[in-house]
Amino acid sequence: MHEGNQQESRGGDLPNSGRGRAPSLSQKVSEVMSVVMHKSGSDRFVDIVIYSSLTLFALSTLFPLYYVFIVSITPYAEVLRNGGFIIVPSQITFDAYKEIFSSARVPHALRLTLFITLLGTLLNLVVTILLAYPLSKKSMGGRNSILVAIVFTMLFSGGLIPTYLVVRGIGIYNTVWALLIPGLVSTFNLLIIKTYFENLPEEIEDAAKVDGCGDVRTLFSIVLPLSMPIVATLGLFYGVGHWNEYFKGIMYVTDRELAPMQVVLRNMIQSPNVNQELALYGSSDMAPLPPETVKMATVTVAIVPILVVYPFLQKYFMKGMLLGAIKG
Repeated sequence: MHEGNQQESRGGDLPNSGRGRAPSLSQKVSEVMSVVMHKSGSDRFVDIVIYSSLTLFALSTLFPLYYVFIVSITPYAEVLRNGGFIIVPSQITFDAYKEIFSSARVPHALRLTLFITLLGTLLNLVVTILLAYPLSKKSMGGRNSILVAIVFTMLFSGGLIPTYLVVRGIGIYNTVWALLIPGLVSTFNLLIIKTYFENLPEEIEDAAKVDGCGDVRTLFSIVLPLSMPIVATLGLFYGVGHWNEYFKGIMYVTDRELAPMQVVLRNMIQSPNVNQELALYGSSDMAPLPPETVKMATVTVAIVPILVVYPFLQKYFMKGMLLGAIKG
């Protein structure tokens, strides 16, 4: 009788032995394969069309970057022999990169642009968050009037000349602050993060206030840790905007020492003599290189930093945009 009870208990444990366990990799693969095998012919055809279209789109996006890099490391004589179009070079040279980094022009512009991007993104996020958080509270006095004034700037602006006069009038013309202060807050980004704050559960903030937290501590200790996806997304927006900014560098800065990377790249592309542009900051004793090779190398140097940073923030991108754009 006792043995029968033991066998019954062991037998009763067998069906539950697999409960709570995550499916193995082989089980997941088999499930996926079963779904694929049971697809109809029309479904497979649609999948082929979709994946082929996505592949062609990806290649059309990546190929220009690849071509720019290949031309920058290929001897210019070989590029000319191939009619200006080359995919796989027979020889590789990094003389163009040695040339642009031997001059102080490009390294100085890179350091300045990196400083503007880091400081500018930090200022953008701080001001945007401090403005969006109180506007997300319906109990704030004058909230609707302030929102109307902010949204109004999305439709109408002061114009180029008034903005230029303001920059000169407040004394930041031809300074690094002229690259940071104008456009400090993006209305679009402000509305996105405001909506994100509105979607957070009110019970969390109520509990924080019961524990004695003020508004500032609630924002920095409770709200911001819960809002990292949207903060990372807006940081990416602001950062890319600062890195690619050249209009402010043209309009508000005349000092060559304050020219960001994109302005330097623009001047080199438009200049008939790239080596003379580099020589303004001093260059090496290397023989002058073909202008097109130096231009392609400079474009590559300007693109690589953003390409390196973007994958680390990509996981926050879609999540932050969707959560910040959906109300309810």
